[in-house]
Amino acid sequence: MPDVHDSATVHTWVRSLRDLRRGDVDLAGGKAANLGELLTAGLPVPNGFVVTTDGYRHFVDSAGIREELLAEAAGSDSVADAERASARIAALFAAHEIPAELTAEILAAYEDLATADPQDATLPPGHLAVAVRSSATAEDLEGASFAGQQDTFLNISGAGALLDAIRSCWQSLWTARAIGYRARQGIAPATVSLAVVVQTLVDADASGVMFTANPANGRRDELLISAAWGLGEPVGGGTVTPDEIVLRRSGEGLTVSRTKVGEKEVRTVRTAAGTVENEVPAALRSRAVLTDPEALRLGELGTRIADHYGRPMDVEWARRGDRFAIVQARPVTALPDPVGEVPTEWPLPEDTSFYFRASIVEQLPDPLTPLFGDVVESGVKTSLDLLMTSVMDRAYLPNEVGFPQINGYAYYRYGRRALLRLSVAAVPLLGQLLRGAERNWREKYLPDYRQAVQDVQAWEIAQQDTAALLDGVVELTKQACVYYTGVQQIIPLAAGGESLFTALYQRTMRRPGDPPASTFVLGGLSKPIRAELSLFELAAWCREHPELTGVLERPGQGREAALRLAYGEAPEGVSPQTWTQWRHRIGAHLDEYGHAVYNLDFANPVAADDPSPVLQALRHYLGGDLPDPAARQQRLAGERDRATGELLARLDPVRGAIARPLLAFTQRVAPLREDALAEVGLAWPLIRRLLSELGARLTDVGLLADPDDVYWLHEDEIRSAVDAFGRKETFTPMTAQIEQRREQWRGRRLAEPPDILPQRQSSIWRRWMPTATADETGRALRGLGASGGQAEAAACLVLDAADFAKMQPGMVLVARITTPAYTPLFALASAVVTDIGGPLSHSSIVAREYGIPAVLGTGVATRRIVDGDRLFVDGSAGVVRLPGDHQDDSAPPAAEARRGRGLAAAAGVTALGVAVAVLRRGRR
Repeated sequence: MPDVHDSATVHTWVRSLRDLRRGDVDLAGGKAANLGELLTAGLPVPNGFVVTTDGYRHFVDSAGIREELLAEAAGSDSVADAERASARIAALFAAHEIPAELTAEILAAYEDLATADPQDATLPPGHLAVAVRSSATAEDLEGASFAGQQDTFLNISGAGALLDAIRSCWQSLWTARAIGYRARQGIAPATVSLAVVVQTLVDADASGVMFTANPANGRRDELLISAAWGLGEPVGGGTVTPDEIVLRRSGEGLTVSRTKVGEKEVRTVRTAAGTVENEVPAALRSRAVLTDPEALRLGELGTRIADHYGRPMDVEWARRGDRFAIVQARPVTALPDPVGEVPTEWPLPEDTSFYFRASIVEQLPDPLTPLFGDVVESGVKTSLDLLMTSVMDRAYLPNEVGFPQINGYAYYRYGRRALLRLSVAAVPLLGQLLRGAERNWREKYLPDYRQAVQDVQAWEIAQQDTAALLDGVVELTKQACVYYTGVQQIIPLAAGGESLFTALYQRTMRRPGDPPASTFVLGGLSKPIRAELSLFELAAWCREHPELTGVLERPGQGREAALRLAYGEAPEGVSPQTWTQWRHRIGAHLDEYGHAVYNLDFANPVAADDPSPVLQALRHYLGGDLPDPAARQQRLAGERDRATGELLARLDPVRGAIARPLLAFTQRVAPLREDALAEVGLAWPLIRRLLSELGARLTDVGLLADPDDVYWLHEDEIRSAVDAFGRKETFTPMTAQIEQRREQWRGRRLAEPPDILPQRQSSIWRRWMPTATADETGRALRGLGASGGQAEAAACLVLDAADFAKMQPGMVLVARITTPAYTPLFALASAVVTDIGGPLSHSSIVAREYGIPAVLGTGVATRRIVDGDRLFVDGSAGVVRLPGDHQDDSAPPAAEARRGRGLAAAAGVTALGVAVAVLRRGRR
């Protein structure tokens, strides 16, 4: 028989591994094609041959089982069906021998391989220990790795064992897991085939897996190596905790970044009859499998493989003595975006100041994008100076107040002297601010903000020069920050009224069996509630037009599809008249409510320019998943009015004289907080239009790869580019810098920013902050019980508007924060859990409106909880129990009790300020 490794020899069903290239997938499958190409490129790949897909088809056709096995696979719609089909297909393969002519070619190739490679002294003459690996046509490709879906057999020797292993590999194309995997990937059974790789076995003393990009954080400059003793099954099968080594790639080469030694309890070793799993000797269990030089040498092989393919690769390796071998290589699929270093240190810009994450920062849960960070810092500083100068005159120290970033996170900065003066003047200052707060918001802050937006809306944006576009963004952001100073006066006005009434009601008016104080302030028509009512009315109109409803209920709507639905041409099947009415109605809704922000950083879309969340909520109404919000609001208003009437009717004249004006004031200002917050993003749709035009221009000149990259530039970089426009300079693309900034942002987003810096001062201010301490590691999270009740359900993690579509009725909403834009999700939720928030935050107010439990300010919920976790939420105790927690410990710990008292004290100071304002107005 001619040498199977002679590439000039042509076989019908067997090919030399060296003959294969990337283009031979249809003949040899993805695994064999990759190995053949790497072997030819000089990588240490064990020698071998391949029984091609033609050989597989020859066996199937000779046995006459093709139609039967395809019929079995095609009818497997469930896991149970797939398992039954797989068992019947296995019986078909076992009932037929490999045809004699194919057997002859396989055994000749095996004999030649045994002659070409050194003989294993433990085996009889003519035998060679080999690995027999499945190589499907649909695996180890860029789009789908199919890792582990077909079988591999190690330490096979002798003709009979080899033929049985090859037949078993063919049959593994039809295991239940392989059938199910292909069904999920949408690959038809008739389109797949299987080749079999036969390679000289590496009798490994160590083996493992190497990713040439880190799959944990997506970083392309890191390699991740897993290593264990013996042959490779324990690592791939997950039966051992391997060593993990991270290598870092730089211009100077590879370095070992970190090593974690696993407890390697078992290993797979050869025996005379195959392989067996046994215990690792105690001396080896905690010993590193690879030394640093060995890890670097292996990493160099991985780098060569990745460079050869021009993309990250998933590589299986084995080591015998001091020699490494590559036994598999496949493209890495579904690699996440690269993530930078997660900060652990929080350096202070100035050692003489305090830094706080509260107030407006509560709507900035993530690191800021560069452009927003630049313009909002100056905007907040301007607004603080205007506000403080108006109320403190010479006592204000403007240079001691700022809005810097630390690791990308926004902080309020107060110098020690400024903080002392503000603390001493807290009550009279608050009283001065709250006198006329509502009037100032209605007559000054909101009209001025609207006018600023209208002035820029009058522009022909495409006709503006590039500098004017950026100036418009800066000016509108500044006006939004000035408007927020008005919001900061409304929030304590509403919160103080409720706190003062609650305190008096609890201590002097409430009897056993009376309703809670919150009953007296629910049922208002704040702007988020009006937005919900508007959407419900729109859904009722849509139901009158079934052809439109059918279009709206189609699943899988992304941003582009949502924009077409809201602003595009009529789809097929919808009459022009109906579509015109729809466009008018959805347009009116988005004009009125589409500027509510999910996250204050204007890099995040609002509903006006990404209506996906609004349309998703509309679908829930169309599907009957949500109750009538008008009925709920009317019920709450009725309970409020009834409770108010009964209370005032039974109070004595003295308490009645106190309660009547206070309760009227509280009920009037209660909705104002949400009304004021809902308008913060009034300029955001317009700002994003300006930046879209600006980004398009910078893309046209080659500075950016995509218009949305504009958010990742700094203000001074844009101004430099604007100056260069006039000089007609050639622009150097900033693609690399922008990607580095995105990577750094992703790493920073995983950090847990302290609420207060320096951290040694945290205990002084902790009780007034909107989050709990972020160091909880147990199976129960504790925060503030902001809305009573209990619920147990699956978690839905909502980190931004793109996650709204995941939310289904009855789930627990888990978010960093909630803003008025999140209100539609409360109608779906059985409970709410947040990282940030207090008893009078948006989350608390809306959760009470919906009658669902809420635990707020946990600090770490979005980092500790994953989608689908079964949570038990106790809104009365302020506890969230994670899976695996069965303790009966509903009482909050002392630290959280102190925090609750601190927040109550803060509310008391606010209430005192309200009282001061009311008394002064009364004197006038």
